[in-house]
Amino acid sequence: MNRIVTYLRVGLVVSAVVLWPETSLRANGGVKVVTTLPDLKYIVEQVGGSTVDVFAIAKGYQDPHFVDAKPSFVLRLNKADLFVQIGLDLEVGWVPPLLEAARNKRIYFGGSGLVNGAHGVDLLEVPQVDPSTMRAGGDIHVFGNPHYWLDPRNGKVIAENIYNALKAIRPDDEAFYRRNTDRFAARIDSAYQHWSTLMAPYAGTRIIAYHNSWPYFEQAFGIDIVGFIEPKPGIPPAPSHLVSVIKQMRDEKLKTIIISPYFDDKPAQSLARRTGAKVVAMAPSVGAFPQIITYFDLFEHNITMLLAAFRNSQ
Repeated sequence: MNRIVTYLRVGLVVSAVVLWPETSLRANGGVKVVTTLPDLKYIVEQVGGSTVDVFAIAKGYQDPHFVDAKPSFVLRLNKADLFVQIGLDLEVGWVPPLLEAARNKRIYFGGSGLVNGAHGVDLLEVPQVDPSTMRAGGDIHVFGNPHYWLDPRNGKVIAENIYNALKAIRPDDEAFYRRNTDRFAARIDSAYQHWSTLMAPYAGTRIIAYHNSWPYFEQAFGIDIVGFIEPKPGIPPAPSHLVSVIKQMRDEKLKTIIISPYFDDKPAQSLARRTGAKVVAMAPSVGAFPQIITYFDLFEHNITMLLAAFRNSQ
């Protein structure tokens, strides 16, 4: 229902917009790039440097599944040279109608300017069921879990996809883009080694999450998410389910609950009071909290918060 409402909102917005002629602004000195998430915006800026002008549609504190359309989004997409998305159905409720409204063949489906960040990512939780029956299981993604940017190593894959797109537009700058991409990858490798060392003493720590946003982070840093406050993805918890989670937490001595800022934290806080657990506000994206400005800040925050919770529970 939420996705249907989003489509209707887009239609209402677009009806009030007079689209400008489809023209590339590369002649004005910069590649015009629109991204769905601020994480992608940051990586585009690292690869493209001064040659790109980047705008992210979603804010880091918003649920990326549900973003309201604005006339300004349509206008930016109409003039974009590149559009970079997470894909894997993460933005399926709002990206298709925006692209329809933008009338920009460069970034429309099949266009050379449409960049899917997931290309080359080793995907997790790819369902082995009939897609026509999947909605009975909640908000399940047909192509696999889309939160792959929460493994920092996948940031390098995203950067490589962006590099390939930018060099196709500005081949004279290919060497510049290559250096930037390699520099970003080296920073990721160094930071990941540091973060992994910090997390190593807590490998295998069992925790509860509100929503299934974290399998890539879980894999990257060796934690073990053994239950969810949501009974199924996207379905709010009923009292009976919360009772079962409380029992699990008490029986297994689970002391950490992670949650993203756009979810209602009342169920998590209720569980914490009844089990002595700590609720950890995790950042799902750049900009989730004011201090998280870069892709590196994202992981620094999450690891710092988890380590504090793990140490306090010992």
